[in-house]
Amino acid sequence: MELRKAVDAVKFRDGKIEKVSEKVVTDQSVKLIINDHINRNFSTLPDSLKEFAIGYILGEGLVANAQDITNIEIDELTIKATIDSKKLKNNDELVLVSDSSGGWRSKIDKIDKIDSDLAIDKDELINNMEKLRKNAFIWQETGGTHVAAIVTPNKFIVKEDVSRHVAVDKVIGAGALEKFDFAQSYIIYSGRMPADMLIKVARVGIPILASNAAPSFSGYTVAKKANITMVGFIRGNRFNIYNNPERIII
Repeated sequence: MELRKAVDAVKFRDGKIEKVSEKVVTDQSVKLIINDHINRNFSTLPDSLKEFAIGYILGEGLVANAQDITNIEIDELTIKATIDSKKLKNNDELVLVSDSSGGWRSKIDKIDKIDSDLAIDKDELINNMEKLRKNAFIWQETGGTHVAAIVTPNKFIVKEDVSRHVAVDKVIGAGALEKFDFAQSYIIYSGRMPADMLIKVARVGIPILASNAAPSFSGYTVAKKANITMVGFIRGNRFNIYNNPERIII
């Protein structure tokens, strides 16, 4: 499927008007069906759908391990996932679309503290934010996506999506397929850091979440509870560390 399309537009610049062709991202409505009875619809970029499904299921806490997902079938914009019924966890408390919807406080009581000795150099963090930008090819053409990467000492996997949540789901799923040790991995991405995003990261056991954008108090609260290092405002040669600063070597 095409991930971007050309459309007609009228551009105003420096007092002049001209007709132009602009590229826009081709978001689609994707349906995820889990065990034939859990149905979710997403507005998303229709690529890396297997990675998305795995990352979403892990981030929702529906299973503890990707191996508990026994099958994934993709038919155009429909994803059918099968989970071992004995391993399927309670799905009453799913990650919210936005922390502004409320309810995140009831979820953090179910999150365990992350035990990880991962530490990364400040220059690696700054350089990887630039690497993330350079690898955001769809964003460079359209300006219409978020971009995320999951990073290990030897791998840097980048995914894009119109949804910051789905972009992160995709890299979590990609890491699971590569059998990453999540306790020795971190995510760097282009998006705010409220509770819903921190809960997702905490559920899979990733100890560091870094962004060029801002945290919120709800995200800070979850980071403290889950022992996550949250790094925000990575811009040029500066950033803020909001918890567990010892994981960033300065």
